[in-house]
Amino acid sequence: MPSSSPNTGSEPTMSTARQSRSEATQTALMDAAEKLIAQHGIENVSIRDIVAGAKQKNESALQYHFKSLTGLIDAIHTRRSRQTRQFRAELLETLLTKSSQPSVRELCTAMVQPSFDLARSHIAYRRYIKAFGHELTLTESSALSVASQHGGGGASGQQIGVLLKQALPQLSNSSYQRRMDTAIRLCSASMCHHARQPNAFRGETAELFFHSLLDALVGLLSAQESSETKKLARRLPKGTQPT
Repeated sequence: MPSSSPNTGSEPTMSTARQSRSEATQTALMDAAEKLIAQHGIENVSIRDIVAGAKQKNESALQYHFKSLTGLIDAIHTRRSRQTRQFRAELLETLLTKSSQPSVRELCTAMVQPSFDLARSHIAYRRYIKAFGHELTLTESSALSVASQHGGGGASGQQIGVLLKQALPQLSNSSYQRRMDTAIRLCSASMCHHARQPNAFRGETAELFFHSLLDALVGLLSAQESSETKKLARRLPKGTQPT
């Protein structure tokens, strides 16, 4: 009787199929979580709801792929921030081909436009903003730190930060940090609120929102510090100053 040899050609196919099913399950869980949290708020959504929304048979699917609800939400932030970083990097590259020292308004545009355009083009990204846009506004920690933890900055975000600091020589390092923290919270609150309006990110109403937000950011970052602010910043210990 001839000896049988293992069918080595089937292993990569089986492995690829398993990987494909795994990725499809992860995507379904993330999509379901975004949709449900956008509709009801994270405090009103359970793991069971998400698993059912993703058409999975039991809760172990979420635990297997993400360990916990926190792990799932971290994965959602990573997925969306990857989209945002890619868009921002391309935008910044185009901007720097025109000038090595972009204006404050151009840099603010590079901050806001990636999320705005992605939300305008993709309903799933709009849901993400509705679901999680308030987090940066309400965080008790530094909004800059939280944004970095979510992976939203990346190399392009850091480069925009350096260029903005150069474009705002009237601000000290601590003043710049306070302004940027406020700017991030303003963007977060504004985008989240706009995402909840009828016909969000559509037509001239959306364009008006976008340019009004840019006006507010430029004004916030460019304003001279008052003598009262400077005096208080010198008197207060660094650890007690708002961030």
